[in-house]
Amino acid sequence: MNGPCKVCTGWWKTLEVICAVALVSSLSLAQSNDSRQKTQAQNAGAGKLTDSAVKPHDDSFVIGNDDVLAINVWKEPDISRAIPVRSDGKISLPLVGEVQAAGLTPLALEQSIAKKLERYIAQPEVTVMIQQVNSQKFNVIGQVVHPGTFAIANGPTVLDGIALAGGFRDFAKQKSVIILRQNADGTQSRIPFNYKEVLKGKNPAQNFKLQPHDTIVVP
Repeated sequence: MNGPCKVCTGWWKTLEVICAVALVSSLSLAQSNDSRQKTQAQNAGAGKLTDSAVKPHDDSFVIGNDDVLAINVWKEPDISRAIPVRSDGKISLPLVGEVQAAGLTPLALEQSIAKKLERYIAQPEVTVMIQQVNSQKFNVIGQVVHPGTFAIANGPTVLDGIALAGGFRDFAKQKSVIILRQNADGTQSRIPFNYKEVLKGKNPAQNFKLQPHDTIVVP
């Protein structure tokens, strides 16, 4: 009995290869679609998380004179702008006129501006953000090159404060610096600061961030 036809055998092998390739392609396509669907679901979920994580308008920071505010009125570019708070505590905006800003939180100022705009714009959406803090300041006095009052920006430490004042004078007592801090109950704290220790890496907690109205005293 003769063996199988070589042509037929070759044809069947070719058919088997074609079927295998088609099966692999189908599986890859299915996996790709499944992966795409998972990615879309993950992206949708991420969007929801992002939306829910959006912080509310600031109702804690109190605006002061010289602070720079970024005011945005939705779809009103002629009103939106960055503007400093004047020495009288007010700002001036088109359509709105003068508005008291100092002493208010950004949220309260948003509501005040929106109320004034209701005469001209239906349901105005106002956002107020602090672009630059100039009202919160600290003092450096005593044996430094440039004693004075400095704005708190970017969370300065005691070392930063001394550097802003130009550093120590020749006979400054660098181991006996004192930070005076006003407490909420009206009392005053005296916090010691040893410059020499901090430079050597000893007790680095001494180099804390300054708070508004702190006074660095360099004897």
